[in-house]
Amino acid sequence: MNETAVTEPRRLPVWAIVLSLLILLAFLALIGWGLKRSMSGPITVGQKVPEFQMTTFDGESLRSTDFVGKVIVLNFWASWCKPCEQEARELEEAYQYYKDTGKVVFLGLAYVDTEYNSKEYLKKFGITYPNGPDLRTSVSQMFRIRGVPETYIIDQSGKLAYVKIGPFGSTQEIIRVIDPLLSR
Repeated sequence: MNETAVTEPRRLPVWAIVLSLLILLAFLALIGWGLKRSMSGPITVGQKVPEFQMTTFDGESLRSTDFVGKVIVLNFWASWCKPCEQEARELEEAYQYYKDTGKVVFLGLAYVDTEYNSKEYLKKFGITYPNGPDLRTSVSQMFRIRGVPETYIIDQSGKLAYVKIGPFGSTQEIIRVIDPLLSR
């Protein structure tokens, strides 16, 4: 008779099993964090706005922390956006209205646009406040914008005070939002 030897399977050491489980748990936690972040809505009024930065079309690097103690008007726009054109002059007029006070900062971020078209848009509407591209859409993703134009007004303490989805209808509408923040 020919006997076949039965060999027992090799067992993994306990440390290898524990390490595998830890890697699996870390991977699942990462997936869960990503899902939670993608499922959550935009930053809401009253929430602290995370720090963001931008580089203007002139090459100047700006950080939101540079403007602590000031109201920030952050406008997302694009040269291909017709509703953006409806508010372009109003935003510039509001900027001119507050410019010399030193209490309000206007920032524009071109969303998914070419540099050439963006610069032409700024020239066409005479926009002089700092503007730049939203590189890799990093800032728009942080705010989870749904389209353009969208404007986020951040108060002096860094909390989101107001959100405008769509274009402002007039310069006075912008001023009516900002003035109460300045009297706080």
